[in-house]
Amino acid sequence: MSKVIIDAWVSDLTFPGYMDRWHKLAAEFEEAHPEYEVKIKGIDFFGGPQEIFQAISEGRGPAIAEYYSYMTQAARDTRNPDGSPRYVPVERAIGGRDEILGEPVVIGDILPGVKECYTCDGYLTSLPSIATQVVFCANTTLLDAAGVTELPRTWDGVEAACAAVVGRPGGPSHGITWANHGYFFQEAIAVQGGLLTNNDNGRTGRATTIDLTTDELMAWVTWWRRLHRAGHYLYTGKIPDWEGNFRVFAEQQVAMRITSSNDINYMVEAAKSGGFDLDVARFPYNGDTHYVGNALTGTSLWLADGLDEATRDGALAFLQFTHNPSNAAERHRANSFVPITQASFDLLEAEGWFDRYPYHRVASDQLATYPGRAGADAPAAPPVLAALFGDFAGAQDVMTRAMADVLNHGADPLARFAEATIEAQRLLDDYNTESLTTGARSPSSLRVEYFRDAEAYSGADLENVVQLDR
Repeated sequence: MSKVIIDAWVSDLTFPGYMDRWHKLAAEFEEAHPEYEVKIKGIDFFGGPQEIFQAISEGRGPAIAEYYSYMTQAARDTRNPDGSPRYVPVERAIGGRDEILGEPVVIGDILPGVKECYTCDGYLTSLPSIATQVVFCANTTLLDAAGVTELPRTWDGVEAACAAVVGRPGGPSHGITWANHGYFFQEAIAVQGGLLTNNDNGRTGRATTIDLTTDELMAWVTWWRRLHRAGHYLYTGKIPDWEGNFRVFAEQQVAMRITSSNDINYMVEAAKSGGFDLDVARFPYNGDTHYVGNALTGTSLWLADGLDEATRDGALAFLQFTHNPSNAAERHRANSFVPITQASFDLLEAEGWFDRYPYHRVASDQLATYPGRAGADAPAAPPVLAALFGDFAGAQDVMTRAMADVLNHGADPLARFAEATIEAQRLLDDYNTESLTTGARSPSSLRVEYFRDAEAYSGADLENVVQLDR
């Protein structure tokens, strides 16, 4: 009897052992469900969406496809050659079932903030596979020596800590660094309750306008420029240069770094290698406003529509299996991604993981609680204000180039970002025109990132830094 084939194309993030874990999951699922064969294909993180789109346009493509969160609108707009939508919302395909082929359905247990990020038109569109948050890392050895005994919680607090550290004889040359990447623009806007596009960031209707001169975005840009002009922020000069700003932190040229939660393992090892103490906290917020919400990035798994029943249910069962508590917890241990489900978080907590490694719970806490906002009138958790619009990467490129001009060439922030708004609006208009008329898609609008580091520091590409020992 021939087996039912499930083709799953997933992003190869190049972390050590990353694809090995995917193949292990497929083998374990096949052992439990011998009537199925899961064919895992690792696709390039940056070019994968173009590969998927090309395959679909040729009448083929996988049953399960993984997209970066910036590509959510592109995935929603993807069509088969006959014009029908390529993907069906995962929640609709599950149809209210509690289990599929014996695999418990997990979508009801997904952390609210993560689930909300991938929910459109009342349905969970795709199953979140990776979630990351922006976090704040500090060399507490340097901070303590400068008399800074508590990690700053606000932008003003960061500025004061920078002044204390840099002003100390023998201290680092600068106080803080972070990559010139759109993710940090998003988080800075979200914590102030701002939006990038109309229609509630594209959540209550298709995004048709974008504004890069909002009060929230300009507050971030002007604060960033002030830190840079004061000699507190170290700009490595590249876009985005994750590798460069990691290295200056590891070499203790700065005392603080804003980064992604999936960097935590690397930051811990850098502290061990450098002989300094590390602490991790939530992203600092603008003290002139309340802490309102968060941005979230990551990847999610999309289900092709029109599959025969056996293939559809096998694919759905495999999705639930990959997210059972044990597998979701292991994904967090391996790469410090946010545990996707409450059950996986509870499993990690019960085994003492967060007691041993408290810096790993920061990203989850950031999704679950407000800083200093308790009481009956406070919502249960900060909302995830993740934008949903076409050519997201193009807009990020526009923002980061504008910021580079502000930092490197002294461009006026408001004037430069007004120019950037015009450029980003043109990209959004072009995307919407293509998607709503011919259905064609330019390769540029399927890019996850426009700029890539000359030396990407993901996984084995980073020398002398290894993952946290297990």
